[in-house]
Amino acid sequence: MDLPSPFDKLNLVLAATPIGNVGDSTPRLRVALTEAELVACEDTRRLRDLARRLEVEVSAKLLAYHEHNESELTARLLEVASNGTKVLQVSDAGMPGISDPGFRLAREASAAGIPFTVLPGPSAPLLALVASGLPTDSFRFLGFLPRKTITLEQTLQSMVREPETLIFLESPRRTLETLASLETVFGPDRPAAVARELTKTHEEVLRGSLRSVRETLENRGEVLGEIVIVVGGFNKELSGNEDVPPALLDKLEQLVQNGLRAKTAAKLLADWFDSSAKQLYETHLKLSVGK
Repeated sequence: MDLPSPFDKLNLVLAATPIGNVGDSTPRLRVALTEAELVACEDTRRLRDLARRLEVEVSAKLLAYHEHNESELTARLLEVASNGTKVLQVSDAGMPGISDPGFRLAREASAAGIPFTVLPGPSAPLLALVASGLPTDSFRFLGFLPRKTITLEQTLQSMVREPETLIFLESPRRTLETLASLETVFGPDRPAAVARELTKTHEEVLRGSLRSVRETLENRGEVLGEIVIVVGGFNKELSGNEDVPPALLDKLEQLVQNGLRAKTAAKLLADWFDSSAKQLYETHLKLSVGK
């Protein structure tokens, strides 16, 4: 089947590449690789390996284009595309611009009035979302979470009442720590899924509560593969403690034990984490009475 060239009426193309299984490559990606005169890729060795597995001959000049040089090379790519060179931009895996180089190129091309197109294809966050079995009608992709504990807690607290399904990327060595933080802030029963090695031989999707998926991975002793974490949105009907995050109640209890008045502690925490001091204080009182 003869396909029209993606460079038929323009000189700049962004294209998705496989996230694991090379069989997910689209015919249009093959055409673009064959016809491009300059390929901007994160790793030139990986691009050559992809071309080999696709049995595609790439005659284009290869240019390493990644997060460390993206800002300085974007103008160069736009300039050569404007001068007639067929430029293809790809990431190592998945859709350009989704936690990978591509956003800056698309933004600057748009601002400069340079026409471009995007070739669709695999995307780990979307695949994990659908595979999680969690609601897909409204979701937020947040990439990698902050590493500093205080910043991480503030970030998670700001999302604890969000109704959207949340999608995160994580490295295997930090997955258990991140799941523990999510469990502390969102509560152990919040529905979640951990997807690993998507489209690869050892693909796996663990579904359940934050606690159950964390315990399953913890019992294995080591987390392997590329990880996507999906967390269900806030559901008022299923939430307890008047919608107050368990983590905030724990912090309030610690402050009270250290001698601070409960009402003062509630106000401090509410200001810090953008929560309701009244709800926090009243929930603390109810739980204290019940002990």
